[in-house]
Amino acid sequence: MRLMEFGEDLRGNAAFSRCDSRIKGASEQMRKIGLGSIIFTGALLAVSPFARAQRPGIEVPLVTPGPGWKTCPRCENPAHVEDDRQKANVDTHKFDAHDLSGVFGDNGIELDLKTVPPFTPYGQKLFDATKSDVGLENAKDPMNICDPLGYPRAFAYNYGYEFVQTPDRVFQFFEFTHTWRTIYTDGRKLPEDPPNQRYLGYSVGHWEGDTFVVEATGFDPRSWVSEDRRDRVHGFPHSDEMKVEERYKRLDYGKMQATLTVIDPKVYTKPWVTVGVATLRPNAEIGEYFCVPSESISFDNRSTNPSAGAKDNIQLRQ
Repeated sequence: MRLMEFGEDLRGNAAFSRCDSRIKGASEQMRKIGLGSIIFTGALLAVSPFARAQRPGIEVPLVTPGPGWKTCPRCENPAHVEDDRQKANVDTHKFDAHDLSGVFGDNGIELDLKTVPPFTPYGQKLFDATKSDVGLENAKDPMNICDPLGYPRAFAYNYGYEFVQTPDRVFQFFEFTHTWRTIYTDGRKLPEDPPNQRYLGYSVGHWEGDTFVVEATGFDPRSWVSEDRRDRVHGFPHSDEMKVEERYKRLDYGKMQATLTVIDPKVYTKPWVTVGVATLRPNAEIGEYFCVPSESISFDNRSTNPSAGAKDNIQLRQ
């Protein structure tokens, strides 16, 4: 696990509900010791030859709801993922380039920090306003209070996604927050002046050869494009004029290339382009991963607020 993912997973365990009891364990762990110690220890374990040799493998049984059911994309360890891909012959399996079906990825494709454009003066002002006023993590991150991630953040941080194609639209499901977006393929154009901004925007799609092209606009500016993972105390903002273009191409049965371009001249001086490849999870199904405000509030009252010297904001009924 990369260090960035290790830290993000801890935050996710603290604020979001899972079908198992890992959230309680993570909360108690964070209550007992500081996050900095956790991350430092995780970094040491990640580079330890002994730790690498002891990583769970195929001998660890998968946990499923029952016969005929599958586990979630991020519930498999790397050994199970590799075993499933070999059994499905993903490298040689025949495929239809216009078939986007399948569960892909397990932790999203984060936006490329090496290609972040410079800000406009207005964009810099918005970026500065996102700076956290506490340490450890960004207290101003909208996801901390269960606000929708918005787009393209829902794609960059999703714990697995799945396309479902119908004759006049394509649905893209995300495990994180268990939500979906609708991409219309019936020939309609994007609205020039949408009456309301949406967290997931308005999306239309079409095929260009073997590439599925999605254009989207009308985004709610309260969301972030992404957290700034370079220092974890800022977020990348956007305006209500942001447009997003995505290009999906199935390279083979087991890999899908995604090219995502953020276009927002009010905030960024040029388009922000990210290219990544998501891998098929042939033995996984999209699970349920909701943001639960009561759990987030409870964790803050038990752990975050006391460590910061703050009082409980909300008293939950027992």
